[in-house]
Amino acid sequence: MTTQADGKIKNRPVLILRIMRKYKDYLVCGISTQLNQYIKDFDEIISVHDSDFVPSGLVSSSVIRLGFLAILPKRKVIGLIGSISSRRHQILLQNLSDYLIKNL
Repeated sequence: MTTQADGKIKNRPVLILRIMRKYKDYLVCGISTQLNQYIKDFDEIISVHDSDFVPSGLVSSSVIRLGFLAILPKRKVIGLIGSISSRRHQILLQNLSDYLIKNL
């Protein structure tokens, strides 16, 4: 969910990266159709031509934004639209992990 400039709340798609320990909240990242937000070697673009596009439930090519993270309580998830390939999920987790430990 995001609050728009007019004050209205709009539900937005997110990707569940991990289920957190103990309270089972979700570590999520945002998904946007604004492909210009893509960060090379970090984010992933899921295109209408990709094999996991249809199962994702998305309606147009989108960028999965690792730079837009949040912890979402389980009760705030209102539904499921689809899933991405396990390979793409692994790539995203690896990109995030590499970024977090880089130059410590």
